[in-house]
Amino acid sequence: MTLSNPLLAAFLLTMLAPIHTMAGQAQIAVAANFAEPIKAIAAVLEKTTGHTLSVTLGATGKLYAQIRNGAPFDVFLAANTDVPQALEKEGLTTAGSRFTYARGRLVLWSANASLVDAKGDVLKGAGFRKLSYANPKTAPYGEAARQTIDTLGLTSALTPKLVQGESIGQAFSFVYTGNAELGFVALSQVLEGGRLKNGSMWLVPQTLYKPIEQQAVLLRRGTSNPAAQALVTLLQSPNIKDLIRSYGYDI
Repeated sequence: MTLSNPLLAAFLLTMLAPIHTMAGQAQIAVAANFAEPIKAIAAVLEKTTGHTLSVTLGATGKLYAQIRNGAPFDVFLAANTDVPQALEKEGLTTAGSRFTYARGRLVLWSANASLVDAKGDVLKGAGFRKLSYANPKTAPYGEAARQTIDTLGLTSALTPKLVQGESIGQAFSFVYTGNAELGFVALSQVLEGGRLKNGSMWLVPQTLYKPIEQQAVLLRRGTSNPAAQALVTLLQSPNIKDLIRSYGYDI
């Protein structure tokens, strides 16, 4: 795996923990917005403990349904607080394991470097045909997009242009492939090394949508899994928090 993130590379160089000879694997469910950070975190986990991760990405609501139906996950990194709390109440988690690992930021992004302006006024114009967003019923970032559109008073004007993805990953894909000129996506999806990879974006003010507080929980199946326990511990370490920040999240 190429270590392109300087914070990740520096962290690995300074870690002194020995790799365990009895390494294991954890099956984890991860909200799609966190696809890039979890790759970096998985690399840290493997380098420092020998443990590996098998990652399933998707919309938080759909992953929740899979867990309730018996999907064999050890850890769940959701994109909200409601689902981890629900799993906790349903007795599907390890007691006391729920915590906030990140706070997400919503952006309006286009692969066209000149389309999105610094204030998001492009939404009020006629310079685009399709606007992508994630399903608000299953994806917290999709709900944040819906709240933003409503708060701006643009629901009627934009509804005919909306293209809905099953997850924030698919919403991003619609814009990336040109099936939509712009879309509401996660800040983490468009950053690399703390900078915009390409295109143009508007960082949506957090006053326009409810905070996207993302919580993780150790599921009941992972209670005795050393790899799952190691991941939960790692996610709460200061160096990993800095790594998560580098992808545009608040901690």
